[in-house]
Amino acid sequence: MTETTGRRRAGREGGGRDGRREARGKAVVKAAPFIERKIPYFEYLSEENLQLIEDNADILLEEIGIDFLDDPEALAMWKEAGADVRGSRVHFPKGLCRSIIQATAPSEFVQHARNPERNVIIGGKRTVLVPAYGSPFVHDIDKGRRYATIEDFQNFVKLAYMAPGIHHSGGTICEPVDLPVNKRHFDMVYSHFKYSDKPLMGSVTHHERAQDTVDMAKLVFGEEFVDQNCVLTSLINVNSPMTYDATMLGSLKVYARNNQATVVSPFILAGAMSPVTAAGTVTQILAEALAGIAFTQLCRPGAPVIFGTFAAAVSMATGAPTFGTPEPSQIIYAAAALARRLGVPFRSGGGLTGSKLPDAQAAYEAANTLQTAALAGVHFMLHTAGWLEGGLAMGYEKFIMDCDQASMISVLLSGMDMSENGQALDAVREVGPGKHYLGSAHTLKNFESAFYRSTVADNNSYEQWQVDGSLDTAQRANVLWKKMLNDYQAPAFDPAIDEALIDFMARRKGAFADRDY
Repeated sequence: MTETTGRRRAGREGGGRDGRREARGKAVVKAAPFIERKIPYFEYLSEENLQLIEDNADILLEEIGIDFLDDPEALAMWKEAGADVRGSRVHFPKGLCRSIIQATAPSEFVQHARNPERNVIIGGKRTVLVPAYGSPFVHDIDKGRRYATIEDFQNFVKLAYMAPGIHHSGGTICEPVDLPVNKRHFDMVYSHFKYSDKPLMGSVTHHERAQDTVDMAKLVFGEEFVDQNCVLTSLINVNSPMTYDATMLGSLKVYARNNQATVVSPFILAGAMSPVTAAGTVTQILAEALAGIAFTQLCRPGAPVIFGTFAAAVSMATGAPTFGTPEPSQIIYAAAALARRLGVPFRSGGGLTGSKLPDAQAAYEAANTLQTAALAGVHFMLHTAGWLEGGLAMGYEKFIMDCDQASMISVLLSGMDMSENGQALDAVREVGPGKHYLGSAHTLKNFESAFYRSTVADNNSYEQWQVDGSLDTAQRANVLWKKMLNDYQAPAFDPAIDEALIDFMARRKGAFADRDY
């Protein structure tokens, strides 16, 4: 979203304050494809404590092991790699997983978009901000909470495409429940390709759906290009505690063998799916992630992979998940450092909240996790925008509010301007003691870009706020998302590729009956 507000003194050239504000509103904002981090990481744990967690994770992998369910091929691959396989449980000799990962897994990689200017680099000193994922419901303040449709899905793809603070189109931004479960992945992947030119995530709910995603990507990019380059990421959740099921393993194998990225993410509600302590939870996360990340390299050495975490706490009073609390932040800080030590990119964070509405709870809980993830060094920040109700709902107004936070993160991670202009000694010399800087040459030179200007916050006087309708944050966000969708213009798309995708989907959908599972 383009910032269109700001105070300027009336009476200058250009049609006055309103005219200049309108001109700024029409200006084209060139968004960076990702954030280049220029500040240090926030290191929460000492070297000694990180080593202790790594040692404890090795104990879990060797003594307890990880279940690889209903996948004889995976078990055979682990046995050949030197693991101790007993039934469906794999026990890993100390250091086996780490050695496999560090031998071939890339520390960073490019995910290509169909518009090369939108390519993202995942890893290193970069941060990629990604929409929320997986909600069956959507919410806006006009219609309330309701089941998501393919129209909602397309709306959020368009909003993510238009938001300069969002770098990635995401994956299952919301579940279009008006389409059959076994066929909706076609429409979701097609919508990402059609309505955006940012990178995207693929389907993981069945290995055939993962293969359909890869096959559609080959129509867009070319078969050889896909084999040699990453054009898709995919979310592979561990069934914590310490279990990989056949669905996730099947999709992981498809993506890894096709040289496409997997985000291997233990899904943790601490206290229910891991110990109640942060250190115990991080230890389990590391053990689970090591096993899955190493398995991607058994599938195809050099396949891009991301160490993921999703960690929330459960209320010890009710058992309900909670968000934006201190302990998950501790886990993110620790896991980010462990990923750096392992040498692979890291995924976590997001605008997480348990709130049902785009209210104060939603704002502060989201801000807590977003700020933590930014400072920790998250490379791939899934769930950056839109998350409501513990992930059950994708919120239109919440999406706009989180996009504002996303743009702030970009400014924060870009570091302080220490150039001659940033030092501003000429301004101090010009103004001197007892005066103000509003009319100084330095201020006039920099005022258009000075300070972050929120897209949804209101900083006007009380009287001006009343004149403007006395709107709260959610109401202002409501106006913004509607305007964005009204102003949306689709990116250019090769008609031949579009036709090939439509033909592929028609043939594949016609090959089997609709199913709701």
